[in-house]
Amino acid sequence: MNERVAIIGIGTTGFSPVSPDLSFKELTYSAAVKAYDEAGLHPKEIDSFITGSEDFMEGYSIFDEYIPDQMGAVMRPAHTVCADFIQAMGMGCMMINTGQFRTIAVEAHSKASNIKTLDEVKAFALDPVYIRTLKENAEFVAGLEMRRFLGDTGNTEEQCAAVVVKNRRNALMNPDAGHGAVLTINDVLSSHPVSTPLKHLDAAAPSDGAIMIVLAAEEVAKKLCSNPIWVKGFSWFSAEGNLWNRDMSEAKYARLAAKKAYAMAGIFQPSKDIDFAEVCDEYSYKELQHLEALGFARKGESGFLTETGATSLGGEMPVNTSGGSIGVGHTFEASGGMKVNEAVLQLRGLAGKRQIKGARTGLVQSWRGVPTATGSVAILSNEL
Repeated sequence: MNERVAIIGIGTTGFSPVSPDLSFKELTYSAAVKAYDEAGLHPKEIDSFITGSEDFMEGYSIFDEYIPDQMGAVMRPAHTVCADFIQAMGMGCMMINTGQFRTIAVEAHSKASNIKTLDEVKAFALDPVYIRTLKENAEFVAGLEMRRFLGDTGNTEEQCAAVVVKNRRNALMNPDAGHGAVLTINDVLSSHPVSTPLKHLDAAAPSDGAIMIVLAAEEVAKKLCSNPIWVKGFSWFSAEGNLWNRDMSEAKYARLAAKKAYAMAGIFQPSKDIDFAEVCDEYSYKELQHLEALGFARKGESGFLTETGATSLGGEMPVNTSGGSIGVGHTFEASGGMKVNEAVLQLRGLAGKRQIKGARTGLVQSWRGVPTATGSVAILSNEL
């Protein structure tokens, strides 16, 4: 990037399995108020607004119409990025780099508890001719990929279960998490099968919540914020669209997105230059697959790193200190935002019991979910 961009304000509602007392608009409004207050800006001082949302998940056509009120963006420039929060954040950074915008507000939310037929909604993304006609759901595809990944890399179901145990325990220390628990590897392995070898506890349960950040150009960030978090690099990539053209043993999208984000941020040795990572763990095996794609482990070694504690809070490379999607909850388009929130807390030294000592640079990564091969990576730092 030619111009340096920072997060100067962030707000979240936290994430919980249900939120019957709040609408998605009220969730978003609550996050927005906190973000603007921290940034020291009124919505009228924001140059443009972005929401990361998907019409089909929201249940509304042209969802842009339902965004401006709660963001303070009525009669102001606003648009929707039909993708994950990290991609929306990247769009905001690029807008600032045009020189036409100095401040951008980025929002994403989840109100999954409102969706009565969530499995059917997720299945609607499957190929309508060859896959959807089989009357299977997204977890069926995830089970196929998990089997291929484990078979090709040598990682094990027990190591995937160790991911669940770690992340659910980390979530107990996160007041924003909705699915913290003390589990054993046997608890995970004995949970009922969903799509062998995928089991019930291997999959992240949905959560509701909202997240908003305020991005600012360097001169604005230095003026308004004493502890800005700099967006050092970001990228996203979409690999093969069809399941039958894809190598399910690796996350190609994460590898290629990371390569570009690392180059932008000047990262040459991820395992040494990055202090912690928040990666997509919508399914337990995905954390292992993404760690290998991101360069934190060689093929087949991510499971060993997990079971030996290298990715735990006290390990050499802490991963998903927030609890990840398994511990916080799967928040769909807001998933990347939840991870950005954790990274900001860590880099500001505000993560409480899960704080990583001396954290300076963190990685956040997201995946768009079954059946996509689309993912995003961003590098954040408290050092300019």
